[in-house]
Amino acid sequence: MTRSVYVTGIDRGDGRQVIELGVMELLTRHVDRVGVFRPLVHDGPDRLFELLRARYRLTQPADSVYGIGYAEAAALQAERGTDELVSRLVDRFHEVARQYEYVLVLGSDYADTSLPDELALNARLANEFGAAVIPVVGGQGQDAESVRAEARNAHRAYTSLGCDVVALVVNRVAPGQRTAVVERLAARLPVPCYALPEDGALSAPTVGQIVQTLGAEILLGDDSGLARDARDFVFGGAMLPTFLKALTPGCMVITPGDRADLVIGSLAAHSAGAPPIAGVVLTLDERPGPDIMALAARLAPGTPVVSVPGGSFPTAAELFAVEGKLNAASPRKAETALGLFERHVNTSELTDRISVARSGRVTPMMFEHELIERSRSGRRRVVLPEGTEERVLRAADVLLRRDVCDLTLLGEEEAIRKRAADLAIDLADAQIIDPQTSALRERFAELYATLRSHKGVSYELAYDVVADVSYFGTLMVQEGLADGMVSGAVHSTAATIRPAFEIIKTRPGAQIVSSVFFMCLADRVLVYGDCAVNPDPNAEQLADIAIQSATTAARFGVEPRIAMLSYSTGTSGSGADVDKVRKATELVRERRPDLLVEGPIQYDAAVDAAVAATKLPESEVAGKATVLIFPDLNTGNNTYKAVQRSAGAVAVGPVLQGLRKPVNDLSRGALVQDIVNTVAITAIQAQGAQPGAGHTA
Repeated sequence: MTRSVYVTGIDRGDGRQVIELGVMELLTRHVDRVGVFRPLVHDGPDRLFELLRARYRLTQPADSVYGIGYAEAAALQAERGTDELVSRLVDRFHEVARQYEYVLVLGSDYADTSLPDELALNARLANEFGAAVIPVVGGQGQDAESVRAEARNAHRAYTSLGCDVVALVVNRVAPGQRTAVVERLAARLPVPCYALPEDGALSAPTVGQIVQTLGAEILLGDDSGLARDARDFVFGGAMLPTFLKALTPGCMVITPGDRADLVIGSLAAHSAGAPPIAGVVLTLDERPGPDIMALAARLAPGTPVVSVPGGSFPTAAELFAVEGKLNAASPRKAETALGLFERHVNTSELTDRISVARSGRVTPMMFEHELIERSRSGRRRVVLPEGTEERVLRAADVLLRRDVCDLTLLGEEEAIRKRAADLAIDLADAQIIDPQTSALRERFAELYATLRSHKGVSYELAYDVVADVSYFGTLMVQEGLADGMVSGAVHSTAATIRPAFEIIKTRPGAQIVSSVFFMCLADRVLVYGDCAVNPDPNAEQLADIAIQSATTAARFGVEPRIAMLSYSTGTSGSGADVDKVRKATELVRERRPDLLVEGPIQYDAAVDAAVAATKLPESEVAGKATVLIFPDLNTGNNTYKAVQRSAGAVAVGPVLQGLRKPVNDLSRGALVQDIVNTVAITAIQAQGAQPGAGHTA
């Protein structure tokens, strides 16, 4: 039977979209097919559903998501009664429920709906759908006692109407009141109660939303600039020195278009990162001349400068009415919302409460969710040497917003902060270290000279070497100032892993360093090794790669069944290449008799049960292999790329294995999500490699 959860409220303005997004995140971690149903809908685009569809790759047709419009619902209820309205919505719900394992129901929004007793209607629908209920209460502008009373009334209202209330959430609580709210709720209500603090980044409109609201003309700026949050408004009228003191991080500057000094001054401040601004609104339909605009474009490329015909006062009135919204065009707000939800909601408890049973399949999204959840559970610090690279900064933005791990970025601090300001990325919670000027440089030089003295490395040479970001980051890991390192977005594999070979070295029992890719197919996750490091391993090395890969697979929740791949299956072929794989298979069995391993075996016999039934009918691995070991780098690298591109698989990696501490390489074509996944994997590896430690630099 399809299960469902109904997220509802008691009034407008509760910011419920954060909770709806958070619950969807929980569902997609465990369930393959999740549907969405909104019983009542306003005219116009549904921004939340568009966000859910984009973020979670939903294939659900938009017309199946909705029951009926509010106006039609009000008319139907008035003419034919509530029973008829509910009956029609129940029919629509079951059309969706038949197609999915779990359905997230989005309750009505109490905004201009013309429906009498809207709370009772939501309760009736939840009961008819057989849905668990999560009421959301808005706590904005209220003290702890008022919030407690409101939450208690909401719980009583829904339970008195027969609802199965499994948890209650109070949203937008004043940060200073949150602890008191949690204590009061825990003492008075019989279900888990969670309190989320107000977060200015969520209520702040983006520059793009401001442009749309004002009908402004964009004179300068790019998509990245339009995605910035406008956290404050600063109105220009004073002389430049006074005006500059009034600027705040993320502010939107509003100034008459003839004040070229304020325009250039604010953009220059942004360029220097003191402070970074969101953009500039020019009023009165006045615009600086072409020379000033050209200078503005050079000072802060990408920063929006827009023009409106009205004066400052009417513009201000419109601006203060704009509030940030979660939608597909603001993915960074979604990351912030999820980070907020996951920090303040006991997600394991809530998952149990809404009775989410884990699906038998593991989809790419489930695997990615699991990485984020596990990395957050045992916090580690990861160093990113490529601190000025845009993809790395965008990945850092996601990791910080989701509270996945602690981060250290390496590079010239001013350059990193300027690049981050241009991308509207807040690095307040990240550590930034410049290897050239860091006090650690001398300490690292002494250490490196000692480690490499047998190669004739002097202190003077070491002093130059450790200024390289890859060496500096590796030494941070070696010295316990970071738990792992991720690099390679702009550096070669050799530049990333050579310092690890020299400094961190292989762990006891590992003959070589090798790599795996997690290949996330539509219905399972396979582990491919080695596709990135060793060109032509011999039989002993191949056996070591297989054992390492099985260990890595098990660490990340993939039950290891090892297939030692060759162009021949069983005893059907011979030759040096097949013999190497056969010998490696025997070595794996000798060294790790607890592991299931088959080889030599062809790829189709390893993964296809029908082929396996013909070629190796008695095998415990054939047809259901999860760890596939390629005989050489040429075969492995080409195969993983072919599967990635042809089958639409998500390839997570390469993940290095065999080092004493985790260092991982990125493909130079890595996407932002690839970097996020690799950092999460590195943090998880570090959880198993060493105990947590404080970090100072």
